[in-house]
Amino acid sequence: MKWYAIIQNDKGVGALTLQQEIIQMLRAKPEIDAQQEIRTSIDFLKMYMKKNTFLQGMTLGISGGQDSTLVGKLAQMAVDELNEEAGEEIYRFYAIRLPYGVQFDEDDCQDALRFIRPSVVYTVDIKEAVDASERALKHAGIHITDFDKGNEKARERMKVQFSVAAVHHAVVLGTDHAAEAITGFYTKFGDGAADLMPIYRLNKRQGKQILKALECPPHLYEKIPTADLEGNKPAIPDEIALGVTYDEIDDYLEGKQVSDEARKKIEGHYLRSTHKRHLPITVFDDFWK
Repeated sequence: MKWYAIIQNDKGVGALTLQQEIIQMLRAKPEIDAQQEIRTSIDFLKMYMKKNTFLQGMTLGISGGQDSTLVGKLAQMAVDELNEEAGEEIYRFYAIRLPYGVQFDEDDCQDALRFIRPSVVYTVDIKEAVDASERALKHAGIHITDFDKGNEKARERMKVQFSVAAVHHAVVLGTDHAAEAITGFYTKFGDGAADLMPIYRLNKRQGKQILKALECPPHLYEKIPTADLEGNKPAIPDEIALGVTYDEIDDYLEGKQVSDEARKKIEGHYLRSTHKRHLPITVFDDFWK
């Protein structure tokens, strides 16, 4: 894996550090204008829907956390504008609650839904499906770890979203952003699988900035981020799982200096998760050579 890239720019040929290469690849910005980024995401969603005329909606799982709250709000705003322009209710945003049994922060989920005000809300408890899959594997002599079961939950959630999308001729939205993409902190073909990623370029603090501009209840974006996938480590904070803080990740993405320890952690996550940011590998790719 290369640690730098050579590019030609208006200053001539120069070597990029890995940090600079990552920032370019993820299209991360050192600062944003919140209103401009809101407009960019909404226009992106609207243009995709208009171009693909068979589509009539968007789907997204709402967890009660910062990222799904932001993408859900942007999706509903895009749907509202599309319907207003069409002069009739053609498009809908399908918000999907996907708990595994009883979710510990269900109150936050309901607050997020009240903030988003989605066209339609579905609730699908994934516990029965995930547990059935675990039993089937066990019956075949395959015993998955608690960590692996967490990935089963993420993939089951995405499967449900694609099922809802198929029924309603909708597109599946994802919540991946730069601070997640750089670390690969998502499940491959789980929450990393989607048709559109409306906030891909943003880091974590920029997402908060946009939610603040949208007058989102602060507790939804000030809460401690957690994937909450592991049964033996319920609600473990992302920053503990990653071994680095989001402030450090965001500083890195904004081109700022971070400690050597943080840089090594971030770049280590980035290099190990390269496969997650790539389509399935073929003989024409250089990953295997």
